[in-house]
Amino acid sequence: MAPPGRRRASPSSFAVLLGLVFLFSSTASAASAVLGIDLGTEYIKAALVKPGIPLEIVLTKDSKRKEASAVAFKPLKSGTLAADSFPERFYGSDAVALAARFPGDVYPNLKGLLGIPREGDAVKVYTERYPALEVVELEGRKTAALKSGIFAEGEKSFSVEELLAMELKNVKENAKALAGKGTDIQDVVFTVPPFYTVDERRALEVAARLAGLKVLGMVSDGLAVGINYATSRTFPVVNDGGKAEVHLVFDMGAGSASATVLKFQGKTVKDIGRFNKTIQEVHVLGTGWDRTLGGDSLNMLLVDDMISSFVELPGAKSAELTTERIKTHGRTAAKLWKEAEKVRQVLSANTQTSALFESFLDDVDFRYKVTRSKFEELAANFAARVDGPVNQALATAGLTFADIDSVIVHGGASRTPFVQNRLETLAGKSKIRANVNADEAAVFGAAFKAAGLSPSFRVKEIRDIDTQGYALGIQYMFNIKDRDQKIFTPTSKIGATKDLPFQMMGEFEFTMYQAVPGGAEELVKSPALHFKSGNLTRQVTKMIDTDGCDRETFNNYVQVRLSPVTGAPEVTSAWVTCEAEVEETKGGMMEGVKNLFGMGGKKDQEPLKEAESSSSELQSAISSESSSSSTSPSTSSDPETTEAAKSGGSKKKEVKSSITFHVTQQGYEKHPRKEFKRMQDRLSAFDSSDRARRVREEVLNSLEAFTYRSRDLLENEDFIAASTDQERSTLEEKLSASSDWIYAEGHDATEDILKAKLKDLEALVNPILKRKDEAAKRPEAIKTFQEALDSLKSIMPMVKETIEKAAEASKSAEEASKFAASATSSAAEAASTTADPLADLEEEDMLKPSNSGTADSPVPTSPLDIYTADDLKLLEEKVDKAKKWMEEKQAVQNKLKESDDPAFSVTDLQDQTKKLNDAVMEMMMKKMRAMQQPPKPKPKPKPKTKKPKKPKKPAKDDKDKAETKEERKAAAEPSDEELKEALEKAGIKGEGVKLSNIGDKKELKDKGGRPLVKLDLGEDATEEDIMEAIERATREGRERLEKEKEGKRHDEL
Repeated sequence: MAPPGRRRASPSSFAVLLGLVFLFSSTASAASAVLGIDLGTEYIKAALVKPGIPLEIVLTKDSKRKEASAVAFKPLKSGTLAADSFPERFYGSDAVALAARFPGDVYPNLKGLLGIPREGDAVKVYTERYPALEVVELEGRKTAALKSGIFAEGEKSFSVEELLAMELKNVKENAKALAGKGTDIQDVVFTVPPFYTVDERRALEVAARLAGLKVLGMVSDGLAVGINYATSRTFPVVNDGGKAEVHLVFDMGAGSASATVLKFQGKTVKDIGRFNKTIQEVHVLGTGWDRTLGGDSLNMLLVDDMISSFVELPGAKSAELTTERIKTHGRTAAKLWKEAEKVRQVLSANTQTSALFESFLDDVDFRYKVTRSKFEELAANFAARVDGPVNQALATAGLTFADIDSVIVHGGASRTPFVQNRLETLAGKSKIRANVNADEAAVFGAAFKAAGLSPSFRVKEIRDIDTQGYALGIQYMFNIKDRDQKIFTPTSKIGATKDLPFQMMGEFEFTMYQAVPGGAEELVKSPALHFKSGNLTRQVTKMIDTDGCDRETFNNYVQVRLSPVTGAPEVTSAWVTCEAEVEETKGGMMEGVKNLFGMGGKKDQEPLKEAESSSSELQSAISSESSSSSTSPSTSSDPETTEAAKSGGSKKKEVKSSITFHVTQQGYEKHPRKEFKRMQDRLSAFDSSDRARRVREEVLNSLEAFTYRSRDLLENEDFIAASTDQERSTLEEKLSASSDWIYAEGHDATEDILKAKLKDLEALVNPILKRKDEAAKRPEAIKTFQEALDSLKSIMPMVKETIEKAAEASKSAEEASKFAASATSSAAEAASTTADPLADLEEEDMLKPSNSGTADSPVPTSPLDIYTADDLKLLEEKVDKAKKWMEEKQAVQNKLKESDDPAFSVTDLQDQTKKLNDAVMEMMMKKMRAMQQPPKPKPKPKPKTKKPKKPKKPAKDDKDKAETKEERKAAAEPSDEELKEALEKAGIKGEGVKLSNIGDKKELKDKGGRPLVKLDLGEDATEEDIMEAIERATREGRERLEKEKEGKRHDEL
């Protein structure tokens, strides 16, 4: 708690903004990719949305744009699986291909079984089409499950949700392969038929959760097509008087047919701040459907006709093959179903086709021929059923075909000629549109909606309004009577909420149901959830006792909503209200607050009159405060305020209190946590088994490929030269045994055994391959080594020459230093006797060395002082060592055979070559650093302290002459710092050297009388010029000394 009088430090706006940015970034990274899945009866299609991948179809492992909706378990040749073992799974077309061999372990078209009771009509149709599959009731539930006979005894049957989750996981893995590594895909939007019930929607959500997917939403098939239609279009703005467009989407797939009336319009809505924006809206006005009108039902017509034609054959009659036997024979039924699908698709573009069955049943061959006209005769009743969904959708929307702008056709079965003809008859040929992709428009619409719901993407704003499709109501008991109340209609919007009123004083409950079509066009009230209040009685009692509520005014409310995610009904909140009488204080609440904080009422806040003063008011306030301190706290000091409170009336106030409740799913009940965890664990075990199987197969493939490659090596000349006869003989025996073992036992062997087999072969082959590779690479490696050795030898003369030049320069600098020292002493003596304009300067200042020559100053390195004798010695040692190593190794290698292990490897040669190259590089880098060293700035002279001297008063003319002479000397003569810098560049240290008496004198001497030499150098003199001047001065000085000595000897003679 903060100390009194101090406020807690609130976070700054920048900190809050930064936190929101990090939150959004983490959310965006976690949801960087979303999926839209069109869950069809026969095929599953998926579209991925990811940064850099906008609306891309997820390809299958076979690079197809859609995956057959099927999963299969491949039985073992040995029979039943062992406990805790799992079979190999196949998906899509691979699974369908196994249907003829293993019809009892291929599970196609699972969409129609989601959330359906075992005794439902859909299950009966499914078992007729796939007689080899064993459909049972899931243990502990009424929904359908499928049982496989390849598992060990006691293995539980598979729920439809589990099998569908396997297919969804496979789609997810394909999407991750498209998105790239490091992308985790979790969010998804599904397309569902408009006739999907609450049970089916909940079952689909469970399947998605088992697959590790989070459902962002479910959109009806027709609306998904409409969203895709709106992504590339702009519609009239109704706010500005524009007329909305109305289209009908007819979708006929493999399992069902549906019609959806959609309204497309633009609308101007409020945006952030004072701005407005225009959005696009897609409204579902009405839907209609036929659950069994689809491609599968048309295929079934062809299957029945094939069976009828087959049983009439003489061979079939002699074998006593009946229709019942053919339909219940799993493999035969699978063959028929596969060929019927092909025949129907061919007849959509051709007038006739045929199918051939070899050994169809009991070795009886069968050829089936059919024409389009015959097929249309068989499907005459189905053609008339096309009208049903269309008329139902128009009736729900309250429209006619005159109000429809166009009919958008979607779905594979809609390509059937008689279906298109029927639609043209209903709506007119001019209104039939093929302006969307009939196969992929729905999946693209679902993916676009997923991107709009995800915080990771910003897309065109299209607001879609879907409907639930069925009426919902509640049943409860009130006053010992059963009540039935409708709350949602078939056209109620997904996400709509309603507050249900009740007049209950005690606990109550109700059941919410969904009115779905049953037999004979009757509606069946399918329960969806059960509500039961928790603490209503206690809350009512408390409100009566504490708040003084009137018993006759109690009302209860329960808020229900159609889930914006799944469309299933849900309870969001519940509360109870009542009315209570409270006293109303005159002046209102604000006056009470002002009195509470000592601000007084309205009278106290009136402005002062002219006769009053603030001081008198202050005195009265003090006196009133002192008098009130002795009274009771409940007594008011203002009698007028008390009278106003007494005269105030009473008013009714609404009191509201939340209540607890418990909701139980009915119909499709919620899975217990333990059961859900069991299904998740079994799916994870399947995944682990598949991964282990893939690794084992990779090892098996590697072993098989290694044996083939090794056999080829036995015929390779280089391999033969690098191996002995014994090694090749042993290898050939091993390869033959391994090949026989692979085809006999290898496919059932474990991963460890396969790895051991591969390791044994590699132990024989790899050493020979190494010798072969060494022999091939050795000449080039030796050549590279010799080149590196020659390079190192070539720089040794350069290093030696540089060291010698540096030594000569150092010797010359020492001699020049001696001359400079003698010049310093003679210059000091001359300065004491000669009247000079520089007499104002102290002698010790003239004679002390410059700052550049002090011991504290760093001495620059000469460009010639790059290498040392140690460097040269090191190079010589490296050359000798490398040369000796190569000679010894080559001597040993020359004595070996090609089949022997080499005396040295290519890697050893590369290491030696690297050492030589490193030495060369080190010497070159030293020279480069010396040449690139920047010139040092001139040192600043230390400040000079002058001793006080007697002032001189020279004449004006003399003063002017002195100044002129000093300026001329300063302009003509180089400074001490410049001369020191020149000597330092020449490699001469300036310690103990004083340069003085530089002027118009041609000959200078030091104190000892030794001559000093002046170097005539220009301002742009180079290092070579300085060295040449020093050598020339030194040579002239020596010649002059010799001449002086000879002259003295001559004088003596």
